[in-house]
Amino acid sequence: MKRRKTMTVLAAMMLTSAMSVQAQKGVAIHVNQVGYFPNEEKVVVVEGIGSKTKLTVTDSNGATVLEPSVMRTAVSPWSKKKRQIVDVSELKVPGRYTISVKGVSRDFVITPQALHNVSLASLKLFYLMRSGVPIEKEYAGKYARPAGHLDTYVLIHPSAASKGRPAGSVISSPLGWYDAGDYNKYVVNSSFSIGLMLGVYEQNKDYFDKLNTNIPESCNATADLLDEMMFNLQWLLTMQDPEDGGVYHKLTTPNFEGFVKPTDCHQPRYVVPKSVTATYDFAAVMAQSARLLKGNRDYMAFATQAEAAARKAYVWAKAHPTAFYRQEIISRDFQPAVSTGTYGDMVCQDECFWAASELYRLTGEDAFLRDALETMPQKFTVPTWGNVAGLGAFAWIASPQSEMRQAMVKQLKDYCEELITSVPISSFQSSFGDKASDFGWGCLAEQCCVPAIALLYADRFISPGRYRACALQNANYLFGQNATDFCYVTGFGQKSPMHPHHRISASDDIVEPLPGMLVGGPNPGLQDNADGSIVYPSTYPDEAYVDDERSYASNEIAINWNASLVGLIGWLDAIYGAK
Repeated sequence: MKRRKTMTVLAAMMLTSAMSVQAQKGVAIHVNQVGYFPNEEKVVVVEGIGSKTKLTVTDSNGATVLEPSVMRTAVSPWSKKKRQIVDVSELKVPGRYTISVKGVSRDFVITPQALHNVSLASLKLFYLMRSGVPIEKEYAGKYARPAGHLDTYVLIHPSAASKGRPAGSVISSPLGWYDAGDYNKYVVNSSFSIGLMLGVYEQNKDYFDKLNTNIPESCNATADLLDEMMFNLQWLLTMQDPEDGGVYHKLTTPNFEGFVKPTDCHQPRYVVPKSVTATYDFAAVMAQSARLLKGNRDYMAFATQAEAAARKAYVWAKAHPTAFYRQEIISRDFQPAVSTGTYGDMVCQDECFWAASELYRLTGEDAFLRDALETMPQKFTVPTWGNVAGLGAFAWIASPQSEMRQAMVKQLKDYCEELITSVPISSFQSSFGDKASDFGWGCLAEQCCVPAIALLYADRFISPGRYRACALQNANYLFGQNATDFCYVTGFGQKSPMHPHHRISASDDIVEPLPGMLVGGPNPGLQDNADGSIVYPSTYPDEAYVDDERSYASNEIAINWNASLVGLIGWLDAIYGAK
C-alpha cells in the first residue's frame, strides 16, 4: 500500500503542475482523450478564449494543417463559464495532432480504431471481477490474484429460511461477478447487467463473435461475451430455490468488507430472502439467454435448463407480487443484521413486463403476451436496475413486427427525438451534461451511456443514420470532453481515475487500478461527504467529482455501469471501427 500512495502522490503533483499552466493562462482545452474516428464529427471545447481567437492545429511533424474556427459559444448553466465549440472535423487523416491557442496546447488522436481498446478492456473487466476462481497471469498479467470467495459454503440467513432449507442450512453458490466496489453478489444487478449486454450482442453478433478478450474460454467456439455471461449465469442458477422456483435476492456478508484482498475476507456469507424483483429479473435473463444460446455447442444443456428455470421463477413471482426485499425489517427481526447494498425496489410491474416480454420471445405463448400487454409502460424510460421496462422495450423493438413492437418503437422515437434536440445548444456538443438531472449516482452510465444505447437502437430500427452521431457524442463526453477534463474510464486517456472506490484495486499493491472501469461520475448529492472529509473540487453538478478512494458517491464502479460501457462502446466500434 505504501508504494501505491507514494507513486500516486507523485503522479498527482505532476498532473497538478501541468494543469496549473492552463489555469495560469486562463485557458482550458477539452478533447476526447481516447481518439476520434477519421470520417466522423470531431469537436474540441475551449474555455478562456473569445469566439474570434485564432487556433491552430499541427500534425506530428509540427506542420500547421488547420486553423479551425469557432462553431458557437456555449455558457455553463451553473458556473457560467464560456466555452467555445471548435470543429476540427475536416481533419480525416489518421495520426496525432496538437491544437494550440494562447500558448496552451493539447494533443488528440485520429484513428479508425479509436474505441477498440476501450471495447476490449470494458468487457475484459468482467473477467477481472470474477469471484471464486483464480484470476490467472496468462489472462490478467499483473492483475492476477488467487481465488477468493469460493462460496461453496453459503448459509441460509434466518430471514430466508424455508421448510426445505431451514436457517443455517448450507448451499453452494460459486462463480459470478463481484458486484461493484464491494465483494457481494446481487441477483437484481447481475440480471440487469447481463440483459443489457445480451441485447447489444444480439444486434452486433458479427462484431462480438470476433472480439477476443483473452479469457480462459477464448479458445472455444463461443463469443467471449457469451462465455463471460455464462460465468455469471451459472452462479445465478444456484440462487434459485429448486423447491419452489423463487430466487434469493443476494449473496452477501452481513457487513461490507474492509478495503482488503478477497483472500483476506473472513465474514460468513449468506443468501437472504427471495424477492419478486430478483425473481422476475432472473426469469427475464434466463429466457433471453436460453433463446440466444439455443444450440450452442459449448453449453449444450444450458438453453433447456435456463428455460425451465425461467418458467419456474415466473410462476413464483406471479404468486408473490408483494415479496419485496425489505432490508430494514430483516435487520430488525433477524440476526445477523445485514447492512450491504439493498437494491431495494417496491414496484415490480417493470420487472414483470421484461420477464413476460423475454418469455414470449422465447416461447411464443399467448399467456406471456397478455402479461406483457397488461404491464407495458406508457412512455419509454432508460433502463436501469431499478426500472427495467426499457429492456423489455428493447426486446420488442428487436422482435418481428407486432402491435407491441409498434408501440415501443413510437415511444423510443419520441424519447430519442427529444434527446437530439439538445445537442446544438449544449456545453460539450452532447445530449448529456446540461441538465442538473443528468448528474447523480451512476450518472455516466444511467444518464450518458444507456441513453446512447437507446439512440443506437433507434438508429438501427427507426431511422438508420439519424441517431448514431449523437450516441458517439456521448462517448466523447465520457472520454474527456467534459467539465472536469477526466477521461472517466480507468487506464485510458491523459487524465483518468487512479483511486476508484474499488476494493480489489485498492488492496492489490498495484499502482494502477484495474483497467476498463467506468466510474459513477459527478454527483452533486455528495452522499459520501456528510462530515466534509472528502474534498470535492466543486459542487456544480457537472464538476462534483473527485478521484478519491473514499468517494463512493462519485468514484465507485459497478457491473451495471460497466455493462453500459460495454454496450455503447462495442456498438460504436462495430459501426465506426476498422473492419
